[in-house]
Amino acid sequence: MPRPKKPRFVSCGPVFARFGPQGLAGNSAQHETLTVEELEAIRLADLEGLYQEEAAERMEISRQTFQRIVKSARRKVASSLVNGKALSIEGGCHVIAGEERLLECLSCGHTWREPFGTGKRAFEYSCPNCGLQTLRRAHPGARRTYG
Repeated sequence: MPRPKKPRFVSCGPVFARFGPQGLAGNSAQHETLTVEELEAIRLADLEGLYQEEAAERMEISRQTFQRIVKSARRKVASSLVNGKALSIEGGCHVIAGEERLLECLSCGHTWREPFGTGKRAFEYSCPNCGLQTLRRAHPGARRTYG
């Protein structure tokens, strides 16, 4: 049984969910589906021009995982453009991150906010209340989708 996927943190959801060649019927069988985290990987690497290490830190995944996601996303976009396929953006395993992240100490239960995008992961912080590093990222109101 495979291990469950760890959610990827994305800055926002897609503005548009479907793109396609002009004149193509809306329900064409010829289409590619890009996940929200693949869209985020393309945005970070190609639009913002970040190196893979920094982009992976923003999504809170390993560099190897980021590389695999962006490679898959680029293949789907290229296939869509070259072969005239529609491109839809949906699903995946992601959490929409806000301006701040909420951390929770598993030892004392203290919660506090840290700015998002610092490059630090939850395990790199110490609890300001007890000083231990038994932390996890809390997700109040976060939206997870699996697909």
